[in-house]
Amino acid sequence: MQVNTKLNLKEKVGYALGDGAANIAWRGVATFLFIFYTDVFGLSPVTVGVLFLVARLSDGISDVVIGIVGDRTNSKYGKFRPWILWTAIPLAVILSLLFTSPDFDSTGKIIYAYITYILFTLIYTANNIPYGALMAVMTGDDKERTKLGSYRMVGAFGGGMLVQGALLFLVAYYGSINASIGVDQVSEETYRVEVKASEDVQNVNIKTEHGIADFTWDDKRLSPVDNMPTKGKSFAMEANKNYTFIVEGEKDLKESDISIIDQQSGYSNAMYLMSIILALLMLITFYTTKERVQPPKAQKNNLLRDFKDLVKNKPWVVLLVVGLLFNVYNSMKQGIVIIYFTHYLSDQLLAATYLIALMVASIAGAMMTAPLGNKIGKRNLFIYALIFSGGINALFAFCSPENINAIFAIGIISEFGSAFFPTLFFVMLGDAADYSEFKNGRRATGLIYSAGSFATKFGGGIAGAIIGFILGAFHYNGQDASSIAGAVPGIIMLMSWVPAIIAIIAAGLMMVYPLTQNKLDEITTELNNRRLSEQ
Repeated sequence: MQVNTKLNLKEKVGYALGDGAANIAWRGVATFLFIFYTDVFGLSPVTVGVLFLVARLSDGISDVVIGIVGDRTNSKYGKFRPWILWTAIPLAVILSLLFTSPDFDSTGKIIYAYITYILFTLIYTANNIPYGALMAVMTGDDKERTKLGSYRMVGAFGGGMLVQGALLFLVAYYGSINASIGVDQVSEETYRVEVKASEDVQNVNIKTEHGIADFTWDDKRLSPVDNMPTKGKSFAMEANKNYTFIVEGEKDLKESDISIIDQQSGYSNAMYLMSIILALLMLITFYTTKERVQPPKAQKNNLLRDFKDLVKNKPWVVLLVVGLLFNVYNSMKQGIVIIYFTHYLSDQLLAATYLIALMVASIAGAMMTAPLGNKIGKRNLFIYALIFSGGINALFAFCSPENINAIFAIGIISEFGSAFFPTLFFVMLGDAADYSEFKNGRRATGLIYSAGSFATKFGGGIAGAIIGFILGAFHYNGQDASSIAGAVPGIIMLMSWVPAIIAIIAAGLMMVYPLTQNKLDEITTELNNRRLSEQ
């Protein structure tokens, strides 16, 4: 079998759809789960931060186990493809359960969150490590893998665009509630709005359909600090209780112009739909891909030898640490966006437009990765992209809520640079697998790719913990308007210079990565010669 195969378009697209599915899960969780837990499910930010960190700590073991099992799986479908088939539906089911909000007490909610979130990380691991390793065995040509990596990231960002762009609109659609609304005009652009629901709703978001008018509570007992004008308000509604607001800034306001969304029902139903799409895309990936690269025929199973080779594999060690850091960077940016738009810009639906714009920038960045990587080298491109993206991202610190154009511009430019990271990272893990085979005459692709899953998930856990601890330090409570206003400085920090510092540190560490393009060319030529001699 020719291992340095040039892959056809069908196989590249089929493989890419798998990461589209994975990112429906991963970006859906990274972007929306924190605000779902705090604002809808009612957990404190510190509780959520600890949950993310504890759950991800356990991933180190599960990642290694799945990597080892994948390397030792033998079926008519190959080593890694069958795992995509076996986990497609379980991953869709557990994603749905994450965004389900059962009526438990506070302790029950915490237990439910831990069980479902840990199960999610385990099933995601069983799916994503074999999926990532599949790239390294579809072809033995490192340049062809770089092209495949670009397709993969286009698929990943496409899946991210779907969930991040559509979910908030689906939340609004599925979360629409039947509430009585009264609008009394006070002056030309000032109204008193009174709302009431016939049943308890744990988390309601109220705003105007156009998102222009400012809302304040019609309660003179509240201080100006606790009752700042915002584009909408989030609160818990009790059945048959009146809630009154002063709404200013729009003319001719009518009852039909007031939007009241039950975020609990909205998030749950929207994510159920996304889960169905996820399962279908995973099945397409399974049926359209093929494994070609096998370990050397003389290689015997030796787990201790595999681990010894792994810890001596300098490219892998560097990628593990840098991958952890850039995933902290990316996950922090994703995890704070909805909170930033909801509570700083006071326009949650605008976040959907912003996230779509970022996904377009990400796709452009992914498509540029292969030509730029081949021109200046993957290592150099990684370093430049980290410095560029982090530096631009820090500029959020200077943006006020009125600077919408600047916020979009900074986000788009920074995201274009950060799109190179995951594309390069998973391609370079394949290079690290080649390096191990070149140096040691042995190949443990699944074990090496366990670094990718560990870095992705543990990096996300650290990011979630940082967000939770910083918001906790500012006494953030997503169901209390006064605490939200006091946490705005922390929200700005998390959106701007905190992730930027992490990106700069990662760039410095990447400078010790040893695989230059000349070295990779030497490795690819030698390994192809060895494989041809075994046929």
